[in-house]
Amino acid sequence: MASSSQGPVSTTASTCAAETARGRHTFVVAGYNLHRGLGAGKFIRSATFYVGGHGWSVRCYPDGHTSKESNQDFVCAYLELMAGTGAAEVRAVSDLRLVDQLTGESKVLFHPAAPRAFSGESPVWSARWFIRRTELEASTYLREDRIVIECNVTVIVTKQEAEPQTPCEIIPEEGADVAFKVQEETFRAHRVVLAARSPVFKAELCGPLRERNDGGVIPVEDVHPGAFRALLHFIYTDSLPAMDDLDGDENREIVKHLLVAADRYAMERMKLVCASILSRRLDVESVSTTLALADRYSCGKLKDACIQYIISSNSMDEVVASPGYEELKRACPVATVELWEKASKSRKIVHAEQLERVLDQTD
Repeated sequence: MASSSQGPVSTTASTCAAETARGRHTFVVAGYNLHRGLGAGKFIRSATFYVGGHGWSVRCYPDGHTSKESNQDFVCAYLELMAGTGAAEVRAVSDLRLVDQLTGESKVLFHPAAPRAFSGESPVWSARWFIRRTELEASTYLREDRIVIECNVTVIVTKQEAEPQTPCEIIPEEGADVAFKVQEETFRAHRVVLAARSPVFKAELCGPLRERNDGGVIPVEDVHPGAFRALLHFIYTDSLPAMDDLDGDENREIVKHLLVAADRYAMERMKLVCASILSRRLDVESVSTTLALADRYSCGKLKDACIQYIISSNSMDEVVASPGYEELKRACPVATVELWEKASKSRKIVHAEQLERVLDQTD
């Protein structure tokens, strides 16, 4: 029997949730008959597209994946996780389709029942018997010597969520020796902890600027109080706070504030985490402003994800018509030119008249 003198039991809880990021890429194989005879096991590859913060491509084997007789009569298609995506393993499920070029409808020819683990050692998953060559060549899937492969990818992201804690539980008041004033809120923290995690805090609190910042409350300008609170949360816990009470737009906006705060205090890991979150939450209305943010704060992977989202989507006109695109043109002209240069070079077919119309609006 437990003694009554024992203290209370500290109880915590956590949740393991699965989120998904979905994307679609259209790969046009032009000059189909020219690719015939490439050889068994040899493939052509689509441009890299991004889903869930990871780069993907579609492989097409015009003469089959292997030299086995059972495979030579088939055109094969594979989904590939591109190298250098920054993750040891990515779980995803995909379907591969052929588009009927008379009706515009797509037919699912490969759809695995369960998610597949992609990694550096096992980066591809296949449709070895995608379609028999004789069937393809007798159908309207092949027209004007080209075929159109459509790939839908769903990336599964496992997310560990700790039970929400109050700021005083995360940042103990005992021993706090520095205070910050952010708008109308005051935050107390520990000088040694901040200096260990941020080179900017180290310079301000332990370097040449220490005398100026000793003995009083340090004012912080141009940072949202919620973002500063989350910055301290990340410094002490190496994770962002739960934001389940926010809707999608509010969540995205606070993450943008967090990225700006992370850049200001040279918190590179926090900056990468914020960029990864934003890359999974792109949509037509937000992608232009997110691209401008990525360009302004040198977030290369987020910038690439935004550009690939615009190139890969079927909503280019809607993106150009959004208010955020006007701001992108004004504030980031170099990024805007880079966007359309990559669009014109992409293997994804962009109708010439559409691209010309977009470029006219960019000038």
